[in-house]
Amino acid sequence: MDEDHYLLQSVDFFTPIVDDPYTFGKIAAANSLSDIYAMGGMPQHALNIAEFPTDDLPLEILTNIMQGGLEITKEAKIPILGGHTIKDPVPKYGLVVTGRVEKKNLTLNSTAKAGDVLILTKPLGSGIIATAIKKNEAPHSIIEEVVNVMTKLNRGGAIAMNSVGVNACTDITGYGLLGHLLEMCNASKVSATIEFNAVPFIKGVYELAQKGFIPGGTKSNLEYVSSQVDFSENISQEQQYLLADAQTSGGLLISVVKEKAEDLQQALAENNSLSSAIVGQVYNPTESTIYVN
Repeated sequence: MDEDHYLLQSVDFFTPIVDDPYTFGKIAAANSLSDIYAMGGMPQHALNIAEFPTDDLPLEILTNIMQGGLEITKEAKIPILGGHTIKDPVPKYGLVVTGRVEKKNLTLNSTAKAGDVLILTKPLGSGIIATAIKKNEAPHSIIEEVVNVMTKLNRGGAIAMNSVGVNACTDITGYGLLGHLLEMCNASKVSATIEFNAVPFIKGVYELAQKGFIPGGTKSNLEYVSSQVDFSENISQEQQYLLADAQTSGGLLISVVKEKAEDLQQALAENNSLSSAIVGQVYNPTESTIYVN
């Protein structure tokens, strides 16, 4: 944009994962903003993008979806300038987001360094829980918690990263923790370990995984990464699925030098992050790209 800033551009939209239109709008909007925050940037404005079956559903539902999106963009302190909607049998909603980042704060997913620790800013489990919701098998308390996680902006995470200075970041979305970490490791030419017991999960999700509520995307994620991930013998199949679970509007996975980890955790807490857990470490390349203990 100028000598001090880069322009950022991102788009994301998807089908409903909860029944309530307003809540769906909030989740979709928060998810759409995440890529900007993951790069250390701040959104400037957004456009709605929607598909809706006007012949089959009342327009009031679309209005409620967009009201949810508007609520989240107000929280992000940006306007929605307009957008585009087409007729389609399956409702879909999201945002085109324009952002900007100071050049000194630009954070990529390809610059993790050996010796870094990995910090995760939201608990995992939204994919498995969404599958249980669709089958009317998710307890109300879990639904409330997963909605809270998915509608939480990663804005505080970006502010914390920029205040401390980090090496790399990615947001955890459709490819799950393992998929996005694998992408970071391969791009950065490093390996990593994940300590399963240090990873935060939404309360109750492990029990849902044990009952078999595993989405197809999560199974595909695990199959895709399996050749480059070495699981310890004590990691069960359900635990593997939890780490590969396809997330919606997940948290940031931040790679930061060990000496700055405590400062980053404090900054995340001050910015109301849902988690500041150290979940693993980055190493020079080894035989397996990721080790899970």
